[in-house]
Amino acid sequence: MDSLIGKKVGMTRVFAENGQQIPVTVVEVGPCVVVQRKTASSDGYSAVQLGYGEQKPERVTKGMLGHFAKAKVAPQKVLCEIIVSPDEELEPGQTLTVEALEGVDYVDVSGMTKGRGYQGVMRRHNMAGQRKTHGSTSHRRVGSIGQCEFPARVFKGKRMPGQMGHVSCTVQNLKVVAVRSEDNVVLVRGAIPGPNGGIVVVNRALKKAKASA
Repeated sequence: MDSLIGKKVGMTRVFAENGQQIPVTVVEVGPCVVVQRKTASSDGYSAVQLGYGEQKPERVTKGMLGHFAKAKVAPQKVLCEIIVSPDEELEPGQTLTVEALEGVDYVDVSGMTKGRGYQGVMRRHNMAGQRKTHGSTSHRRVGSIGQCEFPARVFKGKRMPGQMGHVSCTVQNLKVVAVRSEDNVVLVRGAIPGPNGGIVVVNRALKKAKASA
């Protein structure tokens, strides 16, 4: 299994044998439980539905309670579907831990970035702003966004003020510094998306696998 659900704990540092300081992010990975196994014969494709973090039954709908009961697992807070090989031997109720990442050198980590709220163009798009002298009152405004006569409209995709952050993001090819099975955590070099406590999906690095092949 090349993908697991986890939680960002925070950043710290470790030291290599030569004394070099390495900035790392601590990710609590698993344990993840297999809730459903999808096959090409029954669903048209091969995938597995993983659950992470037990949830109180009163916080789950009756339909989902039946879904978890069918797999004979406790209700889960997070569900994520992962595409897997048809040869992958995974059954509902099976538990996966961080030990599945032992021997993996590089990973891709996906998550939701921090939400920044409604922001202007200077912060959202790194625009320079307008002049700050000679009576100008538009220091941080966007300026011209189109013409009156032609095209007489604002093009789609024009960089404008708006909601910033809270979007899906994947950081690729992060070096795995250590896998600590006793603590159920993995240490990856560098930063990953989202706030501390945010849910992430840790995958075996796709591009590194293609490069080695």
